Amino acid sequence: MRHPSPQSGVALIDSITEIQPQDRGGVVVAGSHGGASATAYALAHPPLAAFFNDAGGGKDDAGLSGLEPLAQAGIVAIAYSHRSARIGEALDGWQNGIVTACNSLGVAQGIGAGMSVRDAAAKLLSGRR
Repeated sequence: MRHPSPQSGVALIDSITEIQPQDRGGVVVAGSHGGASATAYALAHPPLAAFFNDAGGGKDDAGLSGLEPLAQAGIVAIAYSHRSARIGEALDGWQNGIVTACNSLGVAQGIGAGMSVRDAAAKLLSGRR
């Protein structure tokens, strides 16, 4: 499901499979995990940044394994806690998500664990102007 945008440049989609051409270059908050299978979808219409639910990490941190490959493609990728927002619900991620991990591009832009999804998105959007 795609939710109404809470602000210009931000798309809320319950699954990264719902990414659309209009999301290119913006911030996408997905309710889905940030595993390796998520990367192909994000690369289809590369956003400036993609937020994912960390899904509790999973075995061998599989729920986060797509973050760094997205950095190699020039996309900031960030995970927010499954304890702060429901898996599969982007609106909850936007409203309540707390960052637990990010790729090297996110770190370079000052994103870190403990930030809210909204604050991290605002920081990224202000930097693209």
